[in-house]
Amino acid sequence: FYSVFLHFQGVTEGYNGTIFAYGQTGSGKSFTMQGIVDPSTQKGIIPRAFEHIFESVQCAENAKFLVRASYLEIYNEDIRDLLGADTKQKLE
Repeated sequence: FYSVFLHFQGVTEGYNGTIFAYGQTGSGKSFTMQGIVDPSTQKGIIPRAFEHIFESVQCAENAKFLVRASYLEIYNEDIRDLLGADTKQKLE
């Protein structure tokens, strides 16, 4: 079973957004989330979401935005921050 839940519009209106990928090991979650740079048709959800968010921010007038991102992995009840300095370190 593999699912990806995604909602963009609310994020640009000030709501928190979550992209959640769930599935068995080896089912393609990382590829779906990250993709590859070339060809651009193989970009994953994360780069596409960032493009959408930053295009919306750039076009907005009279507004300030704070964009924060986290990329977490939960595996065997261990949580790791994949954007952190040490991606092997487990979070509490």
